[in-house]
Amino acid sequence: MKRELTNTPRLNKIKRQKRNATFFKSLIFLIVFIIIFIGLVFLSRIWHIRITNVSVDGNKVVEAEQIINITKQNLTGNYWFLFPKNNIFIYPKNQITKDLAQNFKRLNNIELILTDRNTLNVVVTEREGKYLWCDKNCYFMDESGYIFDEAPYFSGNVYFKFFGKFKQNNFNKLIFFKEALEKMGLPSTTLYVTDNEDVKIFLSTANKLTTAPEIIFKMDSDFNTIIENLQTALTTEPLQTDFKNKYASLSYIDLRFGNKVFYKFR
Repeated sequence: MKRELTNTPRLNKIKRQKRNATFFKSLIFLIVFIIIFIGLVFLSRIWHIRITNVSVDGNKVVEAEQIINITKQNLTGNYWFLFPKNNIFIYPKNQITKDLAQNFKRLNNIELILTDRNTLNVVVTEREGKYLWCDKNCYFMDESGYIFDEAPYFSGNVYFKFFGKFKQNNFNKLIFFKEALEKMGLPSTTLYVTDNEDVKIFLSTANKLTTAPEIIFKMDSDFNTIIENLQTALTTEPLQTDFKNKYASLSYIDLRFGNKVFYKFR
């Protein structure tokens, strides 16, 4: 009986009408979607909302033209062959920032600002070279130890130099030790990390000896402890007097052996 009711002409007609209604609704929705999509494509191509100019602010070393060229490369072409990449609403902001950072390690911060409907202003800050890390060539390092650009040749001790390999998380410890030496009246010029992680800091010297006095310690030392040991040794005889009178002939001060401080004069 139920089977007969489901196959009655009236019920079949109602089902057919529902299917047709669903089909026409879907068709109308599709047509509206296509119209809106085409409209958006045309709207995205209006010149009033497209980036046609790129300007740069904040650069000192990196050439503005290089920044502009990379930015414009990212603004060229279309998404899916339809939407222009230089549209102010959909331009590839993250990709521009990423490409600039990869191409110019000197750039520390990059900000993209639309100054008007047609101009994109690239505002940058540059890393400041505070130290040098040297191997075959020397490279600038910023205050955090980040290596970012090859350095020209400098005569004398314009920059404090690092030689050898060390982990990034040890950089602040090494700078802490360097600055502690300066507070004790022991300015230094160079730091060298050996393969077995001995650290040698070469002190400034007014004489013209081929080798400067050096302070030696282990990378895994407790830096506060070895600083205290050094300070105590420098205020204790006989090193106090020898250091004052014979500094020019000082060869090394060795802090690698616990609370013992070894030193040698030439």
